[in-house]
Amino acid sequence: MLMSTPPPVPDEEPAASSSRLRALRDGGPGAVAEMIDEAGALLAAIATEPENMFEVSGRDRAAYAQLLTGIQRSRSLIDALETRAVVALDDATRRDRLSASRDAAGHEVDEQPLDQIAESAHRIASRDLSLLSRRAPADAGRTVTSARRLVESMPHLLTAMISGKAAANSLYAAADATSVLDAEQRAAVDALLHERLPSLDGAGTRKWKAAVAAAIGELDPDGEAIRHRRSRGKRHLSLTQGDHGMATFTAYMPAADAKLVHKRLSLEAERRRSNGARTGHSVLMVDALTDTVLGRKEGMDPVQIDLGVMITDRALFHPGVGDVAHIEGYGPVPAEAVRDQLRAITAEPADGQRDPFEGDGPAIRAVIRRLYTHPTTGELVQMDSRARAFPPAMARFLSWRDGSCRGPFCNASTRQRDHIVPHGLGGSTSLDNGQDTCAHCNQKELDTLSVERLDDPAHPGHQVAWTGFAGTTRITSPSPLVRPTGGAETVEQARNGIGRHGSPEGPRGRPSGVGRRRVPPEDTSSSGP
Repeated sequence: MLMSTPPPVPDEEPAASSSRLRALRDGGPGAVAEMIDEAGALLAAIATEPENMFEVSGRDRAAYAQLLTGIQRSRSLIDALETRAVVALDDATRRDRLSASRDAAGHEVDEQPLDQIAESAHRIASRDLSLLSRRAPADAGRTVTSARRLVESMPHLLTAMISGKAAANSLYAAADATSVLDAEQRAAVDALLHERLPSLDGAGTRKWKAAVAAAIGELDPDGEAIRHRRSRGKRHLSLTQGDHGMATFTAYMPAADAKLVHKRLSLEAERRRSNGARTGHSVLMVDALTDTVLGRKEGMDPVQIDLGVMITDRALFHPGVGDVAHIEGYGPVPAEAVRDQLRAITAEPADGQRDPFEGDGPAIRAVIRRLYTHPTTGELVQMDSRARAFPPAMARFLSWRDGSCRGPFCNASTRQRDHIVPHGLGGSTSLDNGQDTCAHCNQKELDTLSVERLDDPAHPGHQVAWTGFAGTTRITSPSPLVRPTGGAETVEQARNGIGRHGSPEGPRGRPSGVGRRRVPPEDTSSSGP
């Protein structure tokens, strides 16, 4: 059984603050609501009639950055209070519905089963939250469900919300991604994410969901394989009405097929632009999809698409070890999602056995590359080049390692390879000095004070620090492709009660340490590594 470390407890408050805190706790929700209303009235007055509050003449720019910092800190606390209040509202509704059901039973009306009462209470609480917060009913319902998971099973992530170490939308996305788990499994994922919190400092919702998927794969590989097989049977298309005569066409399909379709459309868009098209890349992708499906003469011709899939040898040949696969430009998927396809495409058929790819088999047989990962972070390691542009193999390697844009909180897919230290300032064309970015984040010199590699002994790996002109620094890291050895003990403890043990780790490489800024340890009295 996983023994979770309890969340940190706030430091002691001064006596005056302590007595005020006690009065608020004794006063209950109403007292806290009055305090919030009182503070809200003052803030509303400032926001409505700021007078000279926001006159920049004679004021340092840092003062407004400090104000924004305080607002974000308060927002994190309000989000955490809302999380607990939403669960309490749901509980109170459930209590009232249960009491009403028992009263009805006393008057010879059948008492409802507990699960029906809970479902009815959830619907009522979700509707109330929808009306109170102006959210769509479906969004409000997901908020109630995810809030309960955070409060009851994921105390570390709730503490991260309170302390402002992660945004509420990212933490709610993480809680939502654990919907397939029970409370015990969810607590194990919470403990793993708590350990990996430093590497998620600059992560957006996309990487938070990827981190949850990787943790689930580690802790419950058999269950994840079963869930994938069930999900494959739910493939579907949907059409959603849009504005101004437009619509959204959505396909729910296996991730590998979806990424292949997306990559094919992207390549076609680039081809059309090279032939003179001046519309946007995404517009051209939609046009290519429409032309091909409807059989227009501008439709795409069939081609073979190269797609990178990263998987450990043990996951490829031995199901149940807990290693997830990673699809280039998409992220982690259960090994079950790609194992059969990879086996068919990597191995020559035996004598007398039919080739599933017929006569095209020899031409499209997959190329296997051996990749090495860092011994503690699970990240891919590097090679160097003297060219200014990243060579194709190195550019591909960056896509494999980073998965999506390395800009803080950016959830965009990557399209460009960026020098962290610009080439014009002496930055090398290497994987250590390279990162995958979207077009916007590649222009970092225009809106960022500095972007630099970190050398932090406490948190090894390819960390990049992005610092804005207000002095705020966020650190981004690649998602680990294999289980980091630093969390192995926790993973094994968790899987004792949840999943099955994996086989020992394979050989790992070690990255070099060029062009990095060293981060000193917090405790300067201790010796260095």
